[in-house]
Amino acid sequence: MPSLSPLTTVATTFAPRLAEFAFEPGFVAAVDQHVAAVRERIGAAGPDLVPGPPDEEALSDYALGFLDALAETGWDEPPGHDFAVCRLTAICWLIRRYDLPGARPGARGPLDAHGARERDPDLSGLDRDPGLGRDLDEDRDLDLD
Repeated sequence: MPSLSPLTTVATTFAPRLAEFAFEPGFVAAVDQHVAAVRERIGAAGPDLVPGPPDEEALSDYALGFLDALAETGWDEPPGHDFAVCRLTAICWLIRRYDLPGARPGARGPLDAHGARERDPDLSGLDRDPGLGRDLDEDRDLDLD
């Protein structure tokens, strides 16, 4: 039986945690910090006002290494929000936000009229880029000239 890719494993396992954003503002803040740390770690932070999508291979390698380290320590997912849960939820958020493979195993999101992937309905209301405190659509409308 083939094993799942690291991104699919993280997305499948931690997608239910994204629903906790609706009633756990402390968890949202923690995941926000972890998203920023992961972006920095894999070199996806960049100088732009709005960071672009992470490199799929770099994120996959990072997720694999993180999952391997957790397996070596015998870590089990707790009911709360420890460091590993926050980090893995951050990786899941990046996967889902940028519709990377694993976001919805076996499927890619449909394209909208502009050729972009439509937002995942499971993340409605959560399409905010952590660290910016505003909707990503607002950044597309900014006049920076």
